[in-house]
Amino acid sequence: MDSPKFLNRYHAVTNNQLPAQFQIVKSIPTRYDISKSLDELWNIHERSMEQYRSLLDLIDSEKRYPEKLTAACTSLLDLKIAIAEKLIEKCCLCEHRCDVNRKRDEKGFCRLTETSRYTSEFLHMGEESELVPSHTIFFTGCVFGCVYCQNWDISAYPEKGHQVNPANLAAIIRERRHSGARNVNFVTPTPHAHNILKILREVSVNIPVIWNSNMYHTREIAKLLEGVIDVYLTDFKYGSDRCAKKYSKVQNYLEIVKRNHEIAYQKAEIIIRHLVLPEHLECCTKPVVRWIAKHVPEVRFNLMFQYTPQYRSREYPEISRRLLPDEKEKAIAIVKESGIEDILI
Repeated sequence: MDSPKFLNRYHAVTNNQLPAQFQIVKSIPTRYDISKSLDELWNIHERSMEQYRSLLDLIDSEKRYPEKLTAACTSLLDLKIAIAEKLIEKCCLCEHRCDVNRKRDEKGFCRLTETSRYTSEFLHMGEESELVPSHTIFFTGCVFGCVYCQNWDISAYPEKGHQVNPANLAAIIRERRHSGARNVNFVTPTPHAHNILKILREVSVNIPVIWNSNMYHTREIAKLLEGVIDVYLTDFKYGSDRCAKKYSKVQNYLEIVKRNHEIAYQKAEIIIRHLVLPEHLECCTKPVVRWIAKHVPEVRFNLMFQYTPQYRSREYPEISRRLLPDEKEKAIAIVKESGIEDILI
């Protein structure tokens, strides 16, 4: 399907008919004292977000790019950055909630400190059709420990790659936008949320922001992402907490990921990917598809058959092979019977 039904705002931003959400947030003047408590900063954040929501509604109702949308000297985005900086001092960016002080080089599950690194950035032509060319930036580290990870050489070695300099990376984003990028696509972004906000503060061009994520972030990060992310490109892996723990080393998967999908559905647009795993149609594919059809039906849904045994998957016999033709057929039938309208197979 070449004309997705549910990404109208994204296309308007791509065509510069509407501003990206982060550009609106940058225009909201916000006064705060960094020495205040986190609770006090959150209170200021909520008041400023009310201004943002009102302005967003006005802009979208008029369906045009405002002529006088300019960045404030101290903006709501600056406040979001200040809050994120406090969050990593007792880190709660993901639901591992390691509580380590990353500013003091303490490391939790993701093994990342305050510094972010990325291994590559390029115009990706292999994403969903409405995204390409997508300026894709691959960050190191991950909040999951997937035994079949295709990017294990990046996720398992967070010290690799180039150190993020927000101004420099923002300049690259600007250049890629002028070269035809339809969006900027942050891959594995959760543990880097504080630095991604800093990058966007420096971005001058209008460009949709893609959060390419496993959706295991906390409520705190969900609040900071409102007004920043235009499209959530999500990876809804499992329909079972047992499978999530066994293959990705995470707890309470369904509660967290369902919650974050519902929040994202209210605040932005969504493309959901589901990678079909061998022997996991009944425990994962079927419940994932049924939940999506009921709770977040207006999405672009991508049923993916690219699974190949990678990394440590050979240690798990049930997933140490490629999908069988009948598994693909059954997965397609599950999705078609679900009632989801916008399907990519």
